Amino acid sequence: MATIETVKTRIVTVELLQSVVRTMKTLAAVSIRKQEKAIQTLAEYSRTIELGLVVLLRQATAEIFGQPATEPGSLGVVILGSDQGLCGRFNEQVVSFCREHLGRLEPRESCRHILCVGGRAHANLAESGEQVDEVHPAPVSVTGILSAVNSILLTVDAWRSRLQIGRVVVFHNRLVYGTVCAPQILMLLPFDRERLRELSARPWTGPTIPRHTMDRDRLLSLLIRHSLFASLYLSLAESLAAENASRLASMQAAEKNIGERLDELNLLFRDMRQSAITEELLDIVAGFEAMTSGRND
Repeated sequence: MATIETVKTRIVTVELLQSVVRTMKTLAAVSIRKQEKAIQTLAEYSRTIELGLVVLLRQATAEIFGQPATEPGSLGVVILGSDQGLCGRFNEQVVSFCREHLGRLEPRESCRHILCVGGRAHANLAESGEQVDEVHPAPVSVTGILSAVNSILLTVDAWRSRLQIGRVVVFHNRLVYGTVCAPQILMLLPFDRERLRELSARPWTGPTIPRHTMDRDRLLSLLIRHSLFASLYLSLAESLAAENASRLASMQAAEKNIGERLDELNLLFRDMRQSAITEELLDIVAGFEAMTSGRND
């Protein structure tokens, strides 16, 4: 049976845990704000790339769209998860969404090649029986997104040269509102021809169209690669924001449970303390009555 000292020790432990949860809530909220700021900054970067593509595509529309479409080839899959826990069903959600779409995108398992970003997502994939080719560490902050994007692009380049992969899709979670996240799919390769057509037809808003000195084909290739870089960076930033939002939701639920548990322990401590005081008073009264009755006799 629990004693007063045992309950008091439990209260101190729960209060320490409550402090840790509040700290994690604060860190998650601050991280979300940083990732949202990175996403906003990336929008300007993407706009600059699009303006460059508008200039080049206006000059080479017939050459680019006159080329025949390439064969689909094998499928490269990039799944963005996390290495850290305490984020609810963040990894399970994106893995489940990915497996729902894999059969439709590529029915042949031998033609699927999967790159998983994050050890916890990899563990979920392994449990479901999916074969994973590579596992990369997931970024834990905005500063780690750049290296993660570069490592993914290197893997995609290796896939295209060694395995003749013509299609690459990215699965990731995205913050919708509040702490609610939803899985998304991004078709990274082949580059969307409809988007190129839209850019080629977009009117130039400035007074003069810029000129370039670099070889047109090389410049176009660089701009498309930068566009792929921006798309991957955005996916990782959105995934990281969604991870922290899921962690924030988990910490809010944990804080509520801890608060309820702390109320229960404090109530138990007060009841036990009151019972102990009552017993002490009864002992004093009983002793006093015994002493007075002895004198009267």
